[in-house]
Amino acid sequence: MKARDSAVNRTRRNFWSQFFPEGLRPPGARPENEFLALCIKCGRCTASCPYQSIRQSGWEAGLGVGTPVIHPREIPCYLCMICPDVCPSGALEPVSKEDIDMGEAVVDTDTCYAFLGILCRACVDACPFQGTAIKQNLALEPIVDPEFCVGCGLCVPVCPAEPEAIRVIRGQGTGSRVQSG
Repeated sequence: MKARDSAVNRTRRNFWSQFFPEGLRPPGARPENEFLALCIKCGRCTASCPYQSIRQSGWEAGLGVGTPVIHPREIPCYLCMICPDVCPSGALEPVSKEDIDMGEAVVDTDTCYAFLGILCRACVDACPFQGTAIKQNLALEPIVDPEFCVGCGLCVPVCPAEPEAIRVIRGQGTGSRVQSG
């Protein structure tokens, strides 16, 4: 039954990936349709990122070519919160760290060392919201709480499993839990 659930999760992930371009939107991004309408592709968010986490999307983004994206496997978002302040168009709105909604971390129980009985806390220790966004259950397995996970991806590059056992699935087209008015 466990293998079937994992296959369903992978299928669901593949299904949704065809509707959303690769990568996460930066913190404070408006809902995707508003974001695409507002983003002027000026690159200020990209230039302002001290960690070089934000990149301009390529042709694979379709209409979103040139818009900012974050690829957490390469360089996650460190939640410095500079990018919303430099956005001239309002595509990125200033938001508190707790209200960011870039996506949600998902653990693959088939490849996660902790679920295979090997002690590993890499994702738990990397999370800026330790004890809330990613917790360990009594079996010391990582459990992601979608209520608190902001989707920054800091858990992804530290995962020692190959392929990585934790990924961030892009949110519902918004980089903020706060609804714009």
